[in-house]
Amino acid sequence: MSTIQVENLSRTFKIKGKNAKILKAVDGISFSVNPGELFGFLGPNGAGKSVTISMLTTLLNPTGGSAKVAGHDIIKERDEVRKKVGIIFQDTTLDIKLTAYENLNFHGTLYGMSKEQRKEQITHLLKMVELDDRAHSVVEQFSGGMKRRLEIARGLMHFPEVLFLDEPTLGLDPQTREHIWQYINKVRREHKMTIFLTTHYLDEVENCDRIAIIDSGKIIDLDTPAKLKDKYNVPTMNQVFLEATGHGIRDDELSGENRQRSQRPTGPAH
Repeated sequence: MSTIQVENLSRTFKIKGKNAKILKAVDGISFSVNPGELFGFLGPNGAGKSVTISMLTTLLNPTGGSAKVAGHDIIKERDEVRKKVGIIFQDTTLDIKLTAYENLNFHGTLYGMSKEQRKEQITHLLKMVELDDRAHSVVEQFSGGMKRRLEIARGLMHFPEVLFLDEPTLGLDPQTREHIWQYINKVRREHKMTIFLTTHYLDEVENCDRIAIIDSGKIIDLDTPAKLKDKYNVPTMNQVFLEATGHGIRDDELSGENRQRSQRPTGPAH
């Protein structure tokens, strides 16, 4: 049984303004993700990556098609889906006025964890991401890398079955990126967690089990890194990406109010 099953999933937006139009951000995509798989989801700006994640994590309703995450329907069983997923967004959603401990404790409370569970998990996770010595420091004082490590800890706080990583290392230096991937791979090995990844760092997808390439809201290819490189007769995933999606610079048409709506974080549904 697939951990993620997507069938003809679609999402449209009304683009306002002088040249008002309907934008098909996601256009009838279908794919599945296996249990314990590291699944890469790649595409240019505006291809539909973040909108897809927003639908799969119940932050945004589809306008067509269906999907199940961890065996639960993203529309009919929103509460159950949210209990099963962890999300790390492109932009930080931490409360910078709280301490690292308080951020994790609040997240655990939202997910109904007992006081004892929260304390044990917070201690474990802060040690794992090497922030145990900053547990009671206000997040406002943290560097970008420290905030990202804390967000990874928060995403793992409630023992998710599926972890969604939307540009998890964006803007970080190579050393911090390497450490973050050490944490992610450690958790994946120990808990057999399914990971759904989007990134613009193409070296990060070389270790994916499979990769789906999305462009203009459609899946245009899906296979293992080795088979994709063989298909396009190139040595790197960066070249696969360019061959599959073209060399032109893209603009992201989904912006402003619609983008904020599609990426708005939330706790468990009530």
